Amino acid sequence: MTSVPPPPPFDPELAAALELIREFISPGMSLEEIDEIRRGPAITQSAEMDLTLDGAFEIEDREVPGPPGDPAVPLLICRPTAPSTPAPLPVIYHVHGGGMVLGNNRVGVAGALDYARELDAVVVSVEYRLAPEHPHPAPIEDVYAGLLWTAEHAKEIGGDPERILIMGASAGGGLCAALALLTRDRGGPRPIGQLLLCPMLDDRNDTPSAHQMAGIGIWDRTANETGWTALLGDRRGGPDVSPYAAPARADDLTGLPPAFLDVGSAETFRDEVVTYASRLWQAGGIAELHVWPGGFHGFDGFAPQAAVSQAARAAHVGWLRRLLGV
Repeated sequence: MTSVPPPPPFDPELAAALELIREFISPGMSLEEIDEIRRGPAITQSAEMDLTLDGAFEIEDREVPGPPGDPAVPLLICRPTAPSTPAPLPVIYHVHGGGMVLGNNRVGVAGALDYARELDAVVVSVEYRLAPEHPHPAPIEDVYAGLLWTAEHAKEIGGDPERILIMGASAGGGLCAALALLTRDRGGPRPIGQLLLCPMLDDRNDTPSAHQMAGIGIWDRTANETGWTALLGDRRGGPDVSPYAAPARADDLTGLPPAFLDVGSAETFRDEVVTYASRLWQAGGIAELHVWPGGFHGFDGFAPQAAVSQAARAAHVGWLRRLLGV
């Protein structure tokens, strides 16, 4: 692209929040910085959270069988301590973000727990092996193995195997989209829906929004190239990338669970998310798309009190209620 127009402006409340967090988070990330960021507060503070939400959930860490020949997969299982019904509960299968290179099963799970408390659901959060030490297909295969266990043991943890929905933000959203494709193609468990929040979908990293947001916000084109290169190596951006790594590469988007996709207008992933939603509709699928004006990447988690963040979270809960019929 020879001439890049300026990006859409940030929402004023979000712009103020971005100023506050700028000293902790920069938009770019190199491969050399991954180890340092893994040791930083954005990841380590997740271990200090009260995941019970003041006693609303009982928490269990469990290791379950991984892909054949690979290590076990750690799951974080969060069950309501006082469910409103003795009947099996819906299950939110959560996949954490982190650009394919950061995080664990506690990162980002607070959002899933908030929704689960409101909807009376079990949360299962999966921890997958990270790139670059474990490139594709290790992350998606771990996520698939965790889903298999969750579906097979849902009743054991108080869940309904027929009401499992998958949820993830950023890399977690991309992995959820890939998981929907993979379990469709393998005849595995069928989620009832996929909640894809600012999902990381396209390794080609060449959309207008990727160029517009270079050097700006939370996750820019440089960081995106780092994450995809860690996952795919020299294949990134080339002709031989699996849709189970980058769902935007899928030729066939038919037969997928209903999807909710959201993204900010002022973030790298805007255009690939809009395109993916359009392709779901073109394939005859069910999708709800929200593009939040002035939103940066992950804005509702970084600035939950902003009016646009509250609107986004209300939209998530509304969709989940309709999906679950509660």
